[in-house]
Amino acid sequence: MLHELVSEVTERLKERSVRTRTIYLDRIEKAAGEGPSRKRLSCGNLAHGFAACNPSDKDGLTGEQKPNVGIVTAYNDMLSAHQPYEDMPKLIRQAVRDAGGVAQVAGGVPAMCDGVTQGQSGMELSLFSRDVIAMSTAVALSHDMFDAVLCLGICDKIVPGLLMGALSFGHLPCIFVPSGPMTTGASNDEKHQVRQLYAEGKVGREELLKMESKSYHGPGTCTFYGTANSNQMLVEIMGLHLPGSSFVNPNTPLREALTIAAAQQVLKLTALGDDYRPIGKVIDERAIINGVVGLLATGGSTNHTMHLVAIAKAAGIQLQWDDFSELSKVIPLLARVYPNGSADINHFQAAGGMGYLMASLMDAGLLHTDILSVAETPGLQSYRTEPFLVGDKVEWRPAPEVSLDLDVLRPASEPFSEDGGLKLLTGNIGRAIIKTSAVKPEHWVIEAPAIVFDDQNELEAAFRTGALDKDFVAVIRFQGPRANGMPELHKLTPVLSSLQSRGFKVALVTDGRMSGASGKVPAAIQVTPECVAGGLLSKVNNGDVIRLDAKNCTLELLVEESVLANRITVVPDLSARQSGTGRELFGLFRANATDADQGASVLQLSEY
Repeated sequence: MLHELVSEVTERLKERSVRTRTIYLDRIEKAAGEGPSRKRLSCGNLAHGFAACNPSDKDGLTGEQKPNVGIVTAYNDMLSAHQPYEDMPKLIRQAVRDAGGVAQVAGGVPAMCDGVTQGQSGMELSLFSRDVIAMSTAVALSHDMFDAVLCLGICDKIVPGLLMGALSFGHLPCIFVPSGPMTTGASNDEKHQVRQLYAEGKVGREELLKMESKSYHGPGTCTFYGTANSNQMLVEIMGLHLPGSSFVNPNTPLREALTIAAAQQVLKLTALGDDYRPIGKVIDERAIINGVVGLLATGGSTNHTMHLVAIAKAAGIQLQWDDFSELSKVIPLLARVYPNGSADINHFQAAGGMGYLMASLMDAGLLHTDILSVAETPGLQSYRTEPFLVGDKVEWRPAPEVSLDLDVLRPASEPFSEDGGLKLLTGNIGRAIIKTSAVKPEHWVIEAPAIVFDDQNELEAAFRTGALDKDFVAVIRFQGPRANGMPELHKLTPVLSSLQSRGFKVALVTDGRMSGASGKVPAAIQVTPECVAGGLLSKVNNGDVIRLDAKNCTLELLVEESVLANRITVVPDLSARQSGTGRELFGLFRANATDADQGASVLQLSEY
């Protein structure tokens, strides 16, 4: 039976979403009711649409006997996880042709590597790239030639953007095709140690680059459990991957067979057949709640407290941060993958992977099993399995019934912790997210004087002078979406970790974000309202005492209200952050972005 609180949160979500979800479903019903879109195209339209196809594909599209699959690809060579997509369209076209359909690359979407842009000005385009990708997906599908969609994307903003864009064509079935994680390189403990030594000036750039190159060494996603791998968990647990396909390494026979299987499976789900499963109905309130549960149970990326809100809105569903916080009380932490542990995602896969994880959550009544999904047999029970190669075909067998490594993956009856490790903090500073799954309980409560910075580089410089060798709360202000696009502040992690390791009590409070790199230092992130919007964080002075209490979920500036009332917010000159590296093109985004708890989006998705 479904856990009582999971059921209650789902029902509240449904009630909150009645109006917008009804409008959304009516819209996709209308689009589906008009039949295959090619019927509405003029002869000139259609001729343009299949001009480059081979004669057989042209015949199939002319007579409308064959379903047409639109491929939306985020291929580029810059992202290690996306490089394997280079040859996938050719593989997919042949697989679809063999199964009696046609496939065309409908369009490409931009895909930036956050690993390359970390700490650089390009990172200030990263969050907004999600909405650009959503719009680019819609442009690709606007040719109105297609009966189904395959989305080729895996990394940070790319999957949420593709999903938001695909949901705008919610009458089409859609399957996401992952490329998989790179094989294991240097251990995460080694990498963390060298990064910390570099931050302390004890090793040089040559040693650091050597270690980073051993860690990031080939095609596939980075192996730590950041946003990219959280994306794959999320898409699978919401029913948009074939079962067990998330964490199979690139360029292997099984990976290729899974891609072929996905291409052929999506043909079975179109409105031209008798098993129609449009993405707008696969992604409903139950699927969204499953996504939140998966995020909590695995200690996933804090970015998804924004992405899931935006994805839900794209389907007419009004998800809130309070839903994450409520569910976190009863969702146990079942996985420890770096930065929440020392293992990488390949160890997670070897220990039992998604099949074991989802079976454990289902057995505990923590997942909706009656969602639609894209598996051969609809519903979530199909995801208790894992894929194997038999000849050149994929077969699914039951996933392991016991974890093969209890240091990495555990059953719900024996969790790493009883709660999901993602909490909503509230107080006079505003609302913020904290990820506690990697933070030791003795660091959950920090009360210390603030040291205020308006740029992460300022903190790094202060650290080098020794000025931070004390207890303090680092306040990094004016890092929200309307200030500078809300970059990830990864550069702070080695510095603050080093100080904590020396015995100092330290914490971070910011209206910026940390993503999957949120680690052992308590970090209240994505503070809303942000400083540019008049948030109280903008009035914090050096020496003000801040209390971050992750046990009682509070975040307070311990300064008298009368004193705060007389303070004037001084907004720093942000102009240097708003031009160069393409940032001048995103002024409209900065001016119109919603708050972090509303998805930090420029897309008007709450109303239809």
